[in-house]
Amino acid sequence: MIRIFATDGMDKSAIAALEAKGCEVKTDFYEPEALKDAVKECDVLVVRSATKVRAPHIDAAVEGGRLKLIIRAGVGVDNIDVAYAKEKGLTVTNTPKASSEAVAELALAHMFSVARYISAAGATMREGKWEKKAYNGIELTGRTVGIVGYGRIGQALGKRCQALGMKVLAYDIFKVEGLECETMKYVELDELLANSDIISLHVPSLEGQPFVNAESIAKMKDGVIIINTSRGTNVDEQALLEALESGKVYGAGLDVFSKEPATGSPLFSHPRVSCTPHIGANTKEAQARIGRELVSIISEKFGL
Repeated sequence: MIRIFATDGMDKSAIAALEAKGCEVKTDFYEPEALKDAVKECDVLVVRSATKVRAPHIDAAVEGGRLKLIIRAGVGVDNIDVAYAKEKGLTVTNTPKASSEAVAELALAHMFSVARYISAAGATMREGKWEKKAYNGIELTGRTVGIVGYGRIGQALGKRCQALGMKVLAYDIFKVEGLECETMKYVELDELLANSDIISLHVPSLEGQPFVNAESIAKMKDGVIIINTSRGTNVDEQALLEALESGKVYGAGLDVFSKEPATGSPLFSHPRVSCTPHIGANTKEAQARIGRELVSIISEKFGL
């Protein structure tokens, strides 16, 4: 029997489909030390963002001799030591297509939230206040959005922004033929920083300095909006806070943070920051698509 440990949960329909194929599926979460024992007992390890699979876990899996496949149920795989796992003979993959629409929609939702003070206004109303005059927002139509990382998620966001009457500047090391048009063009990074009213990040965790730091913020337009639904380490949170206080940055929409779970950050209570707790892929539709892709990957790997 194929044993599957989905340490950060799995869609119920996927569990049912795998069990119908004769698999055993467990959805217990394991702390890092406990995970080293768990990986010795399963054939497949499925993780989302909460579980980190590092060298000690991989060494334990190899020692156990059972684990064959690690799947990141989502896009990025930076919470898995991929190169080391492959070096040790384990297969590592992800589900890059399944959550693109959900993450793109959340990025757009944060744009609206920041532009119209939706998060802050809602919070004050729950406190019994009526501060209509305090929330004089801006419109997205006619703005220029710079999308850093124009892969599946970036393109999904770009289509939505163009439909709203926005212009898209895209930066990516890979340029897809046939996407450029009157309302979308590829540019170099400095041009994107200098000319974007809104900057949305859709890149993996980058080595070295965070992408948004004091230096890059200085290159941006005054009053820029920054959206991050990629990885928390891509933003220097202190530099962002200082730029918000100075007015250089108009507002920010953040779904990810440098340390998660994130608590107590002054960004959370800032009136021009819209925050969510890493829910980019948390829609019923996305989780169902991820589940179907997991079933497909596992079935192909083990000939089910």
